[in-house]
Amino acid sequence: MKNRSHSLSGVHLKNAIEATDLRKSYGTVNALDGIDLSVEEGKILGVLGPNGAGKTTLVKILTTLTRPDSGRCIVAGYDVVAQARQVREKIGLTGQATAVQEELTGAENLEIMARLYHMPKRTAKSRALELLDRFDLLDAKDRAAKTYSGGMKRRLDLAASLVGSPSVLFLDEPTTGLDPRARIGMWKVIENLVGGGTTLLLTTQYLDEADELADEIIVFDKGKIIAKGTSDELKRSVGGDVLNVQVAEEEDLAEVSRVLETLASTSANVSNEELIVRIGVGSRGSSALAEALRELDRLEISVADISIRRPSLDDVFLQLTGHSTAEGPGTSSSKRTKLKRGEANES
Repeated sequence: MKNRSHSLSGVHLKNAIEATDLRKSYGTVNALDGIDLSVEEGKILGVLGPNGAGKTTLVKILTTLTRPDSGRCIVAGYDVVAQARQVREKIGLTGQATAVQEELTGAENLEIMARLYHMPKRTAKSRALELLDRFDLLDAKDRAAKTYSGGMKRRLDLAASLVGSPSVLFLDEPTTGLDPRARIGMWKVIENLVGGGTTLLLTTQYLDEADELADEIIVFDKGKIIAKGTSDELKRSVGGDVLNVQVAEEEDLAEVSRVLETLASTSANVSNEELIVRIGVGSRGSSALAEALRELDRLEISVADISIRRPSLDDVFLQLTGHSTAEGPGTSSSKRTKLKRGEANES
């Protein structure tokens, strides 16, 4: 999905978004701690991280909703502080909570938004119908938005952010709360937008979403960028195959961890009674799997499931931070600990 026709090989694209040494604090919490990033025109940057990592603060600053403490941001060629009005004319934003007016119809929601862009009444109606058709909402145009499904409301919200034909679009966790089918539908919508030349910054907690959509990914944790690169580059940084073991009995966790760590290049991570270890680069995952099974059988330890796989973005995040995106920094649980190494807010 990432081979977009407008991104021509060998052609240098301008940056639609640039941030340099961006900092923002709330009391003693460093929401952003020296962020540098750029997004080329017509590309998708995926900003991956848990709740509290700093993603929404970043979006608020880039969309002029919050001023940075220091640093500089340029969006669509304009400074977000000194030229906020010009930035707003060039961007669209879909936040975590929809801006849909539920008592109004789908058409009325978009017409009102178009009027805010000073479109004449007839032009506003035409633009609303065009977007309703584009987002497969035309049949529901005269229904109150409160009757829409979650996926329909998110599509309507995204349509509203496109009324002004923005060149740069910010989507802050746009698929949170949607069922898998609705999420995939949103992915297709997003892909079509960027296929038409829109630049997009997408924040997400969903690793598969970043994997599927983003041209480049930055990994956020505690207000810092801790890794950046394409999905494949980040996965290669993890190294060898990953061995997953789901124990049958919780009391066997420590012993199974000991067995696995004799085969692995890292200590084991545990989440919900599942142990995850990374096999060293150059080692054969299938051999490690067979050896683990032999040793666990000798110790008469039964497992609910055991498998070997290639690294995922989840493995990248786990290796970098010691916790998953769903858990977030500072999570404590008796069933989630980095064995032998201990435990390693955004507004």
